Amino acid sequence: MAKVKKAYFCKSCGYEAPKWMGRCPSCGEWNSFTEEIIAKESGSVAASIVRLPSSQPQRVRDIRENTVERLDTGNAEVNRVLGGGLVRGSLVLLGGEPGIGKSTLSLQIALSANGLRTLYVSGEESAEQIKIRANRIGVGNDECLIYTETLLENIVAQIEELRPDLVVIDSIQTIYTDLIDSSAGSVSQIRECAATLLKYAKTTSTSIFIIGHITKDGTIAGPKVLEHIVDVVLQFEGDNNNVYRILRGNKNRFGATFEIGVFEMADSGLRDVANPSEILLTHYDSPLSGIAVGAAVDGIRPYLIEVQALVGNAAYGTPQRTATGFDSKRMSMLLAVLEKRVGMKMFSKDVFLNFAGGFRVADPGLDLAIVAAIVSSYYDRPLTEGVCCAGEIGLSGEVRPAPRTEQRISEAARLGFRRIVVSGYAAKALKKPRGIEVVYINGIEQLPRALFVEE
Repeated sequence: MAKVKKAYFCKSCGYEAPKWMGRCPSCGEWNSFTEEIIAKESGSVAASIVRLPSSQPQRVRDIRENTVERLDTGNAEVNRVLGGGLVRGSLVLLGGEPGIGKSTLSLQIALSANGLRTLYVSGEESAEQIKIRANRIGVGNDECLIYTETLLENIVAQIEELRPDLVVIDSIQTIYTDLIDSSAGSVSQIRECAATLLKYAKTTSTSIFIIGHITKDGTIAGPKVLEHIVDVVLQFEGDNNNVYRILRGNKNRFGATFEIGVFEMADSGLRDVANPSEILLTHYDSPLSGIAVGAAVDGIRPYLIEVQALVGNAAYGTPQRTATGFDSKRMSMLLAVLEKRVGMKMFSKDVFLNFAGGFRVADPGLDLAIVAAIVSSYYDRPLTEGVCCAGEIGLSGEVRPAPRTEQRISEAARLGFRRIVVSGYAAKALKKPRGIEVVYINGIEQLPRALFVEE
């Protein structure tokens, strides 16, 4: 009987060691080694399943550059994040929290009537469960085949037989190969299965869309090398208590990573939100204090978002500072600037901050809108109707230009806002816009006069 060979793998980077170690010498993580049973040397699995043709070294100038062919996924927001569509032979990894809608999004792509022959491989659900979801979404692609299997060898055999344009794997943590003795979801299984799928995608120009689970820290489960193997890493974000979802590109070898896709979870699946500003702005019968509108940018996509603030007297000795969807430390910094530069007594005030729609925003260009909402609530006075803000605030109280200020102004003018407050340092670089008044301020002490001016 052959002796069982064991090894220890780092869950963060995939480093292999013959014995357990407290700290990984490769990535420096502590307590990240797990014991696994292995049968072969790493890297031999993919070669045994997919036979690669031999290649010869070439000079750079002799390599022929082919036009990248992209496939229409049938979803405008997904196409936007991918950079115009799915590249043939690419391996895309989609990660997100449980119940966020990863399987729904991938099944919608597979069922889209875009003329693609699709193989949907599920290791988590039965064919009957997928049928129920497909009926709710709406079946639009008769070329979509459902295959419930977890053994990698069987999956590759079906792909070779059917030759689909797109393969969806749900999920990579449930797939395993018999050539490795460890259980499905282990570091070695995930690494070898992903490497095999990548080599098959490159040799046959088959696009593969795989779903990955995430850990409690928000990172994709398995070795970090999984994210290095794939061509594109997409992150599906959102709150289970909210209907809106955001698709971000954390890595893209065929395009930029600054695009986002916005979706709304409905009974019939995920609906594209072409204009996020419409869902992030609320219309009130009468003006309310503590509400301001900020012009934000995520990547190159501008949108307007409503900022809500509540300032009240602290009932106890230590005032409360609560921010939902925003960095609480940055909010404390803005409150300190208000107290120092404007003279507002924030040390005795409770401050609560919230963004409409449950969105999480990290754009520094929203500093001016946040301060505007706090000032409005502090004085219990509504802002002048039709005013929005875009600017970054420094510790000395100066208002700095926000990135892509011109796009923010254009978005505010398109949605009918009459005035926007921006940094005066950007006045020379900006073209004079039409349909909106631009108010330039250089310091935060000038903000109240720009917000409450009467027409």
